[in-house]
Amino acid sequence: MSIDALIQGTLHRAAQIRTGSSGKRFATATVRTPIRDSSTVFASVIAFSPTAIDALIALSDGDALCVAGELTPKVYTPKDGGEPRPSIDLVAHQVLTAYAVQRTRKAIAEPKPSGRTVEPAFDDALPDF
Repeated sequence: MSIDALIQGTLHRAAQIRTGSSGKRFATATVRTPIRDSSTVFASVIAFSPTAIDALIALSDGDALCVAGELTPKVYTPKDGGEPRPSIDLVAHQVLTAYAVQRTRKAIAEPKPSGRTVEPAFDDALPDF
């Protein structure tokens, strides 16, 4: 069973780039996600999309991010016989970071190379009410 999901958290340790047997690149990461009772769930994230891979590898340990993708809930049982805990596997389709938001806002605010600025979507003269 998998669920389309959006999770928010911090990168637990830097993402790693790997290469599959077919020669295709992918990235793996662990996202620490807070839950309601003040504890955390660790999400194992894997990304195959080049944009998601680039976003993950640009981050450092502790950076905030949101990841959208296909989530599979699981239960982690420690080898030492500890108490089972929830865990998450997520195939990332999209990664959003504060850096991406800043870059987008900056691109919108800057004039276009032709010297024109971004035109408003509706430029008709409507009275203010």
